[in-house]
Amino acid sequence: MADAKQLIDKLALEKKIPTEEIPRIDLYIDQVIQLFDTGFAETKRNPEEKILTKTMINNYAKGKLFYPVTNKKYSRNHVMLINLIYQMKSALSINDVKKVLAGINEKAAQKEIDLSGFYESYLEIQRYNDGIFKENVEQQMEKAQTESADFGDDREEIDKVLLIASLVHMSNLYRRAAEILVDEMVEGEEA
Repeated sequence: MADAKQLIDKLALEKKIPTEEIPRIDLYIDQVIQLFDTGFAETKRNPEEKILTKTMINNYAKGKLFYPVTNKKYSRNHVMLINLIYQMKSALSINDVKKVLAGINEKAAQKEIDLSGFYESYLEIQRYNDGIFKENVEQQMEKAQTESADFGDDREEIDKVLLIASLVHMSNLYRRAAEILVDEMVEGEEA
């Protein structure tokens, strides 16, 4: 089994779309897709995988996951919101993502929030989480190896299965915690 550093290197955690790499001019949909393809190319599971497609972006727009675009051009704010959607949709339903971003979208559309500042805070939290994740993966690998010690010759396979199960379990716990917070947001709005 690969060691923790090799696994973490393959994740390309440093691949993000920093604020300074988002053009200050409005972009057409193809340019938005190209920005994401370039920014997240190393995070793909396989080369055929699509990071973002026109259909995805159009569905986000139709679903009102971000405020309307002007003249088929996407502003820096739209790109930041699309990145948030891209990150959240792997763990939350599109409906939950819409609920989470509704207030931010409204504030951004009304220019009541500095979305660049919000996005920078989001990226800073991502970097912080990357450090925690690295430590946690190392701990989980050690625990899986400790637990597989009694399995003799099949130890490497057992290590991997235990580690995969552990990572999935942690992922489920984080997803469920996020869903509870989404529900609390919705309940707070209804009260």
